[in-house]
Amino acid sequence: MRSAYSRRALASAATLALLGTGVPTVATAQDQPGLSRFYHQKIKWSACAAETAMDDLPTDDLQCGKVTVPLDYAKPGGGTLDLAMARYRATGKSRGSVLLNFGGPGGAGVSQLAYDGKNFMDLTNGYDVVTFDPRGVGRSSPVSCGEDTDTEPTGSEVTGDPRAVLERLRGIARACVRHSGPVLRHIGTVDASRDLDVMRQALGDKKLNYLGFSYGTRLGAVYAAQFPHKVGRFVLDGVDTLTESLAEQGLAGAVGQQTALEAFLAWCVTDIACPFGQDARIARERVVELVGSLDRDPLPTDHGDSFSGQDLVGAIGQGLYSKEMWPTLERALAAVAAGDVEEALGFGGGGAVVPALPRQNPLRRNPSPDSDGGLVDEVDVPLDNLPAALMAINCADDPDRPTAARITKDLTALRATYEKASPVFGRYRLTEVLTCYGRPKGTEFIRTGVRDLDAPKMLLVGTRGDPATPYRWTTETAERLGSSAVVLDNKGEGHTGYSSSKCVHRTVDAFLLYGSLPADGSSCGADDAD
Repeated sequence: MRSAYSRRALASAATLALLGTGVPTVATAQDQPGLSRFYHQKIKWSACAAETAMDDLPTDDLQCGKVTVPLDYAKPGGGTLDLAMARYRATGKSRGSVLLNFGGPGGAGVSQLAYDGKNFMDLTNGYDVVTFDPRGVGRSSPVSCGEDTDTEPTGSEVTGDPRAVLERLRGIARACVRHSGPVLRHIGTVDASRDLDVMRQALGDKKLNYLGFSYGTRLGAVYAAQFPHKVGRFVLDGVDTLTESLAEQGLAGAVGQQTALEAFLAWCVTDIACPFGQDARIARERVVELVGSLDRDPLPTDHGDSFSGQDLVGAIGQGLYSKEMWPTLERALAAVAAGDVEEALGFGGGGAVVPALPRQNPLRRNPSPDSDGGLVDEVDVPLDNLPAALMAINCADDPDRPTAARITKDLTALRATYEKASPVFGRYRLTEVLTCYGRPKGTEFIRTGVRDLDAPKMLLVGTRGDPATPYRWTTETAERLGSSAVVLDNKGEGHTGYSSSKCVHRTVDAFLLYGSLPADGSSCGADDAD
């Protein structure tokens, strides 16, 4: 990805101010007037189009389809949306489907499954392995703020004149409305969880079997709160918070990324090729110095733009998502220290979604926001769809709306708190304070209604060294969910455990395939990694 994309990862959709987001209602039974037609559809599967594959990866065994859902569940007789779906069919005797969500929010499931399907082939021993592009994401009526939107408020800019920044964000917000269409007002997780139930029925399953990563754990928890008696075998890996504001999440993210960076540097300094020397304390200081140097004097890229210290912070954040990426990150940092940023440009998005996402097709065209709700072609998915959807969904899920006066009053103290939490990531994450400024309040349901579930046991996986979803979120969410939650403690590094830990992988598969659930508080060792 180009560095302009990584710079937009927080900013372009953090500027989704002033957008109307109706607060969705809690789900009712499927026989609600007007919903019957959605619950009686069947998915027509066929070979996926060639453009579904990313980076020329084959998709010979992948099948694609779609499901139609209401644009607005409060008015099911109005507009509709088609959601892109894909599956690998069960190779053994099938007990139905297991539905995957790869996180984000804003991650497109179809292209991810095409790219990373090999990690889930064991599940085809008992399931059709199915995924989807959520509403507003990928081919499913993708939202956008305009691919020319490349303005990011930095921490220093915000503290310098935050009111001017807020006013600038208003103009960018209007661009988000122009480029996104009606789905933007109905993009929150409460609506998306109701889409899951329509998919469940269309797949022919009496109960939903589900594997969600990162944001996908929030989506799964919201589904379980709305449809507790439709919960099958549920796994939530890399557990998201259900209670913290985006500002609190930004601070937690800075702490988690700093902890992951220190683990990376402790590994790096054991290698003679480490660009920061062989002392971990000195290495930490040199990373801060390199970021500051690039912020003062950005380096040019081969694409004609520049690479700043904050671009480097975003690249480091992505590289920390998986321990398997550490050697590549080490080489990229050595190149940056030598004045070459091209390897660092391979890391983009600042760590928004589960790592190892495919590269995006460079031949995108801007879709019309006046879509009829049908699927768009892969080449028409906007380049900024992931960050635009990420912030649109987060804002729809967050009821906090600090005023301009409150933001201005609090920013100096907040900056100090963020930078104390992480001298590397604090400034980068500070911009999240502005994420939803000016927008109508998001739903209160996730904070107030997702708790004390009357649902079957579900497995929650937390990773101790997770840079994005700190382990404490796993235990806090388990406490909120109540007796339904069973926690697996993964004592490893990286974001989520299923792809990095053999122990987690085996435990999750055993539960999904055979119903074998570990004891609450069981653990996987840090040395049990792929």
